[in-house]
Amino acid sequence: MKNWILLGTGIILILFWGGIARSGTKSAVNSLQMDWKPVQGKILTRWAQDVSPDSVHSEYPRPQMVREEWLNLNGLWEYAIQPKGRRKVEEYQGRILVPFPVESALSGVGKAVGAENQLWYRRTFVVPEAWQTRHILLNFEAVDWETTVWVNGQKVGTHHGGYDPFSFDITEALEKEGPQEMVLAVWDPTDIGKQPRGKQVRQPHGIWYTAVTGIWRTVWLEPVSPVHIRSLRIEPDVDAELVRVRVECQGDASNYRVIFEASDGEVFIASGYGQLGEEIRISLKEPKLWSPDVPFLYNLKLKLEDDSGQGIDEVRSYFGMRKISVDKDKKGINRLFLNNQPLFHFGPLDQGWWPDGLYTAASDDALRYDVEVTRKLGFNALRKHVKVEPRRFYYWCDKLGVMVWQDMPSGDTYIGSQDPDLDRSAGSEAQFIAELRAMIDSLFNHPSIVMWVPFNEGWGQYKTEYVTDFIGKHDPTRLVNNTSGWKDRGVGDVHDIHSYPGPAAPKNEEHRVAVLGEFGGLGLPVAGHTWQTEKNWGYRNLKSPEELTRDYQKLLNKLKELIQAGLGAAIYTQTSDVEIEVNGLMTYDRALIKMDQAQVVPANQAISKSLKQSQ
Repeated sequence: MKNWILLGTGIILILFWGGIARSGTKSAVNSLQMDWKPVQGKILTRWAQDVSPDSVHSEYPRPQMVREEWLNLNGLWEYAIQPKGRRKVEEYQGRILVPFPVESALSGVGKAVGAENQLWYRRTFVVPEAWQTRHILLNFEAVDWETTVWVNGQKVGTHHGGYDPFSFDITEALEKEGPQEMVLAVWDPTDIGKQPRGKQVRQPHGIWYTAVTGIWRTVWLEPVSPVHIRSLRIEPDVDAELVRVRVECQGDASNYRVIFEASDGEVFIASGYGQLGEEIRISLKEPKLWSPDVPFLYNLKLKLEDDSGQGIDEVRSYFGMRKISVDKDKKGINRLFLNNQPLFHFGPLDQGWWPDGLYTAASDDALRYDVEVTRKLGFNALRKHVKVEPRRFYYWCDKLGVMVWQDMPSGDTYIGSQDPDLDRSAGSEAQFIAELRAMIDSLFNHPSIVMWVPFNEGWGQYKTEYVTDFIGKHDPTRLVNNTSGWKDRGVGDVHDIHSYPGPAAPKNEEHRVAVLGEFGGLGLPVAGHTWQTEKNWGYRNLKSPEELTRDYQKLLNKLKELIQAGLGAAIYTQTSDVEIEVNGLMTYDRALIKMDQAQVVPANQAISKSLKQSQ
């Protein structure tokens, strides 16, 4: 893969080709590194020591639609915080390390922005000479929340949404040669707005955490032809032993076709061609199935050809053959089935927060570590809680074998325990659906995702039947949890309750599965590894790792009885501590696993495999 990495706001260019690196002046790189350091006074993860402006999040960010050429724009940018409504920045206030949010330690800034202000960014870049005749896409993996972008003074677009990738074709705004200037203005109302925002608040406390503003995932460029592949939709069909692929293009692609090739590693499986926008079927005789125990992935290559047979575009992808469904076990109890076999889903509530980067892990290795620990501790699933992660997180779940319940980030306001669904404004509803659709579309091809969760504990919950139906129609390949905890409306594929410390279970039903969307919350602050030195918080506070391990095992013993009676899944709170909340299996800095692994791992494994053993 050809990977150009640009540094700072100058025109320093590092070119990676076949493992050989060529760079501009070394002194310039060193001066940029000296320009940045983490904000002092907060705990850091061990990956923070390896963060450097010249190599920050340098991995390809879109693992299921890979092109060979791309240019990483992460690194040091200029920034300014100024009152909302100003049309330009008179003077930038310093440098910020992208893609870390401005409030984080790793950004090098550590400042709050507030709804009354906008956060401005500026940098310059040089388009590689080899790209001069092609269209240039400017890609943002995520910016929170309202983003307006100018290139060389020309407005190229505005985006609303804090969690979905978006792109602008900036070709017409580029100068013919030399440095190109890019400016962003970002506004984020946080908790005074109605938009999806997850756990972010202006005044953090309890289970509510520091606000995140601006760029928080990778920014990058890629060159494409005027007609190019815009999106893929990959749908496995285990029962029919085939995978369905649909390719959509940008530009006039009449009379074009897509050539495909599927492989098992280096072993050829199938090839053929199909028309754009139409379903391409790839038959797989006796396919290898994806599961937590065997997370097997097939390779897929797609090539776009014009009517003369000339190759116009080519992307690489992958897919997993798996089926998620609801069916009855031998006792007539509804269970969650994976590949036509009952499987108990057991895993942690995964918040995805970091003490040094807030929404953004220090590195791809850090991102992978949370998934590795989930598997290492004997879990087979996780619930990604009111946050959408970078696409590489789901790549690691695909690769390492973790099933994901994916929450939609919450927003707007709450309903009480006896209240009807919220009456949201038309604008609030439209924004929620737009971001919900974008989340599903951007993550659709990841086999690890098995369930969508639109609402959590009544927060922003409105028109539950309509939203549940919308998700089911937009993605009929996965299950829908109409709401996790509190406000079940009798629709969807599961009935989800919360119980602290629990565990507990809803009654068995004829058509839905009884699941426990949150339980546990056993708290243990570990000195030297907490967000603050005192006044830390947990649902239940314990005094030692021994007490924590003992009480956790007591919860699992109760859980076993509920499983035999009909419980189909359980989510334990939570993967790690977050800010003052100390309910984690790990400390917030991921330095320690709090419980005795020798006791916990086999106990967790027994829960994960409990339905396999009883069938």
